[in-house]
Amino acid sequence: MVHFLHPLLCPRTFVLPDAQEDARGRSVLQEEASPCSLFSICLDVLIASLEQWCSKRSDGTLCLPEHWCLPCEIADQFLERMASQGKVTDRTVSIFQGKQTNLKLINIQRAKLSPSAFTKAFCHHKLVEVDAASVDSELPASDIIHALQSNAWIQKNLQCLRLDSTSVPQNSRLQALGHFTGLHTLSVANVSFWNEDLVSISQLPKLENLDISNTLVTNISALLTCKDQLRSLTMHYLKCLTMTSPQILAVFRQLTCLLHLDISDHRQLRSDLAFHLLRQKDILPNLVSLDISGGTDITDEAVESFLQQRPEMQFVGLLSTDAGYSNFFMEKQGLKVAGGANMSQISEALSQYRNRSCFVKEALYRLFTETLSLRVVLPATLKLVAIGMRSHPLDLPVQFTASACVLNLTRENLAKGMPVRLLSEVICLLFKAMKNFPYYQQLQKNCLLSLTSSRILTDVPFDRFNAAKLAMRWVCRRENPKMQTMAVSITSILALKLLPEEMEQLQEELIMTIKELLTIVRQKTAEKVDDVTLLFTLKALWNLTDESPLACKYFIENEGLAVIIQVLETFSMSVIQVKVLGLLHVTIQNWPSSQCKMSALVSYRSFKSFSPLLGNFSQPEVQLWALWAMHHVCSKNPSKYCKLLVEEGGLQLVCDIQEHGQANAQVRQMAASILENFRMHFTSLPETPTAPVPSLT
Repeated sequence: MVHFLHPLLCPRTFVLPDAQEDARGRSVLQEEASPCSLFSICLDVLIASLEQWCSKRSDGTLCLPEHWCLPCEIADQFLERMASQGKVTDRTVSIFQGKQTNLKLINIQRAKLSPSAFTKAFCHHKLVEVDAASVDSELPASDIIHALQSNAWIQKNLQCLRLDSTSVPQNSRLQALGHFTGLHTLSVANVSFWNEDLVSISQLPKLENLDISNTLVTNISALLTCKDQLRSLTMHYLKCLTMTSPQILAVFRQLTCLLHLDISDHRQLRSDLAFHLLRQKDILPNLVSLDISGGTDITDEAVESFLQQRPEMQFVGLLSTDAGYSNFFMEKQGLKVAGGANMSQISEALSQYRNRSCFVKEALYRLFTETLSLRVVLPATLKLVAIGMRSHPLDLPVQFTASACVLNLTRENLAKGMPVRLLSEVICLLFKAMKNFPYYQQLQKNCLLSLTSSRILTDVPFDRFNAAKLAMRWVCRRENPKMQTMAVSITSILALKLLPEEMEQLQEELIMTIKELLTIVRQKTAEKVDDVTLLFTLKALWNLTDESPLACKYFIENEGLAVIIQVLETFSMSVIQVKVLGLLHVTIQNWPSSQCKMSALVSYRSFKSFSPLLGNFSQPEVQLWALWAMHHVCSKNPSKYCKLLVEEGGLQLVCDIQEHGQANAQVRQMAASILENFRMHFTSLPETPTAPVPSLT
């Protein structure tokens, strides 16, 4: 954590966010680098062990201990955190029945509940805010409304209701919303919401904020009923409108209290409503926020003129338009712009449009092009990318473009400046994307590339077991050599992070991976290609077999020893020899030599390559392996290998090692075993070697 916040400990090849120029970035950096609050940790512990704390009713639902009592400040956040973790079900939500909890604000986004469970858990509370956006279709909007309406207090005092993306049974209407007389905020975006429903809610006496985006409304004239109170109107992608632009503008002209107007659209529809609005001078005098993203024929000049007539403007949405590129938008103080002209506008777009996949995709594409050669750490931007990914898990364009942005934002040393918790969240989202789109190769490649960061693989907490499983499967797919090499490298590092029992759970993947790795080594050896793929593969084999008897078994059963010996005889590079010898030393340790059938697998044409290994006193394990290999073959075939050892000067080296002061006890003992083997088979030592005796130094 200190590494992220202390300027002297940060690598010099990247720049951390400046507190003044990038206040949001600095804030996110400090927030994400700080530990979670004790309150949040306690809630997570309670949620994780809910079954242990609770008793069960006769119907199997959970019940809090009798002496527990959760005030609204705790109960509201407890429920919201359960929903965010996908833990709100008919069985668990029953803990909010009765009087032990006091709820005011309920957030059950994306939860899967039955109408009866919803009613029993929530409708006896004095609720002032309900967010049921994107709940499962098992709980339609009409049933939510009916349940809430059953409580007279809620019907009178509910202030905020969000039903975005909820289902509505065919031929059903939501006119009952007009009975919630206390409502000041209503959102029904992406819902089957009709003209008659709009007529009903427009008569609500306190309605100030309304979102009817992507509904079935064809005529907005009913809004004139609430013209003296409506402060915010969002009608993004209102594709069913049959009114002409002049007719719509005539309604807007009477909404004199309106502060926020969103008429953004999908660019493909080529709506000209924004084009005509910008040319009006006597309309919406109190407006401070205007969103016209996706509008056609929008120019800098037209937007500038509109804003200059309204100096109090604080926000304008211009993404997917041709506007936002003049100096006016860069220099005007106090004006936020959601657009695509620069990083500031792109970040604002990602923040404003997190729930609109069409704009998230566009903003991510602009972000990708802006960050291709990035050298500045942007934690706030990475967090916005994560929010976009989390909001649209099944949208391929969003996930693919986001994965490319993650790669740009964390490449090379940039990952070192990112908070660990933020990186952890992003990596988990990448794995979800890989799981949801297993056959989209470029997405898979982006995710694997992000994982090649040593910072992420070693320091960041994430599900390494499933990560290793995915990487191993990619090792065995031969569709793309570069991706296979990446997967081999990732597997190599992750193998060291897995517990022995986790390796045992990967039996299927493990045997396939070892077979494929040995195939790669055979191919590289036959072609005499000592490239990075060979090095990664040898390292992966070494790490997979380390402390894993099961992996060693698969390695030996697939003729791994013979393959590795061939590598030793083919390549003289020390970096390759070290990996090979490490692999063999590990294999021998973890899989007893009596089970290896070494006599059928190992043979040498020469011991010359062993000479530098015997003199390596800084790595006794290397000496030990070389001596063990000599001892093994000399014991199995003394007439051949003892003679070869003497002829090449190897015997003299063994004698020297036994007497060398720097050799450790195990090495000297193995050297003594070789000499004893000679005495057993020869009454006297063979003739003087014909080859010069190499020096141990």
